[in-house]
Amino acid sequence: MSFRPADALGLQRVLEPRGAGLLPQQAERIDPSLPIARDELLIDVECLNIDSASFHQISNSCAGDSAKIQQAVLDLVARRGKHHNPVTGSGGMLIGTVREIGPDFPVAEKPVKVGDRIATLVSLSLTPLEIRKIRALHPAIDRVDIEGHAILFSSGLFARLPSDLPETVALAVLDVAGAPAQTRKLVGGGDTVLVVGGGGKSGVLCLYEAKKKAGVTTIALDYSDAAIERLRKLPFVDHVIQADARKPLEVMQKVSHLTQGKMADVVINVANLPETEMSCILSARQRGLVYFFSMATSFSRAALGAEGVGADVDLRIGNGYTEGHADLALQILRESPALRELFTQTYK
Repeated sequence: MSFRPADALGLQRVLEPRGAGLLPQQAERIDPSLPIARDELLIDVECLNIDSASFHQISNSCAGDSAKIQQAVLDLVARRGKHHNPVTGSGGMLIGTVREIGPDFPVAEKPVKVGDRIATLVSLSLTPLEIRKIRALHPAIDRVDIEGHAILFSSGLFARLPSDLPETVALAVLDVAGAPAQTRKLVGGGDTVLVVGGGGKSGVLCLYEAKKKAGVTTIALDYSDAAIERLRKLPFVDHVIQADARKPLEVMQKVSHLTQGKMADVVINVANLPETEMSCILSARQRGLVYFFSMATSFSRAALGAEGVGADVDLRIGNGYTEGHADLALQILRESPALRELFTQTYK
């Protein structure tokens, strides 16, 4: 059996631009072809959980037409060798079964065997991917069922699927596992925490994790009636604000009224729409913290916007990886009957 040379970062799979020393995530096009390298993992892919901002953008560009969305996904992956949305810059993650393990893959550090069903914890924007066929589209939950293969580098992260949760539920949770893990690190006792886009899957996980800290007040902001109704049923959400996060003055006024002018100590942005940066910045107190987990964020808009309104706030860029994030996110569903029911009903 022949293998490509070992390459922990997958540099040999960069096709365009050649010779620029780019990582696969930065590359315009990468190579998903076989054979795998000595330190790679080959996965038979069953479904893609596309990043919410990316799926929303693709759906809008296709006017919500299912056939056009499927073709857009096929064309994107065929063109780039990965699911890397050029508009949002984001990808998603996948579920599949391990078909082959290179002899130099670090199984001692990352235990895995052929036949294991896993979810990748690295973005599809850097994962070599080939789609042979799209089997089904699930627009309500940003999921695409496919036949195809993907390749995981030895530097990549993955989680074996838990036996006590439905696979679709586990996929939805693992897709945003970094958000509640970062929330645990950022929120302190007694903080007032605002989650913008709080009605989505990452939003409710962040709200739950924030509320575990002593004396925390949680505020969820979302726009749709369905999201607001969902949030009002959750026992760990103290206050719910219905507003369009693209309208910063409206949001600021509502947060100010609710907090009696004190504003939020920590603002977490998980909205899947662009142009929500200033609502978050204006909702934070001076020397507060704004954490942008949303892949729809323009970080130049956030930085320049904060400067323009004289906001002395700590702006943080979301990192999808925190040590132990997968276990933490799955544990939330084991701890919270309300969230387990919500995810089970939503991600059937």
